[in-house]
Amino acid sequence: MGSMVPMYIGDTTVGGPAQIRKLPQLTISKISVGSFNNNSYLLRCTNTGMQVLIDAAAEPDRLLTLIGHGELMGVLTTHGHPDHWGALAEVINATGARSYAPAADVTMISVNTDHALRQGSTVTFGAVTVQVITTGGHTPGASMFIYQDPFGHGHLFSGDCLFPGGVGKTSTPEDFSTLFSAVQSQVFDALPDTTWVYPGHGADTHVGKERGSLGEWLDRGW
Repeated sequence: MGSMVPMYIGDTTVGGPAQIRKLPQLTISKISVGSFNNNSYLLRCTNTGMQVLIDAAAEPDRLLTLIGHGELMGVLTTHGHPDHWGALAEVINATGARSYAPAADVTMISVNTDHALRQGSTVTFGAVTVQVITTGGHTPGASMFIYQDPFGHGHLFSGDCLFPGGVGKTSTPEDFSTLFSAVQSQVFDALPDTTWVYPGHGADTHVGKERGSLGEWLDRGW
């Protein structure tokens, strides 16, 4: 008998194996890398084998092993903090992939950005399309990527905008207000509870699990 594929639960550890989630048209592989326990996500189109990587954060050798021999069309960076693009140059040089990053954060990234992303931008690889949701607040261009599975629920790659238990870190009350308002309107007011959330660090969550805590987050200011 062949070995069973472990159920996807979204918990990964640095140095540990990838968690793999297979959808009808997309395979998601999650791996944790680097000293900040960053999550990198490899998205592979089932129909064509074409791939994109979300956040080439660290440990380029492990990321390149995850990518394998399939075509990597692009690397999507969620925002300009260095722990989310520390391996970007190595991955692009090794694969020839194009670099995608939020327009407002491109000056924070030392690697050239081929495609600047804005609210509502889309990235298509094979038969799969993800759409950009820009929040700001954490950084000027902090963004998320949403994949709407036509056979199931949505899958939101939230970077450092949304985590289990709160929104991302901000430096001022104004930045918190910007981030919170964007997450409230573009996630909790727009997406159903079944939407799965894949954050930039740590464990996954889903919109329904976090929805009841919005008032607490607003009151505490983080």
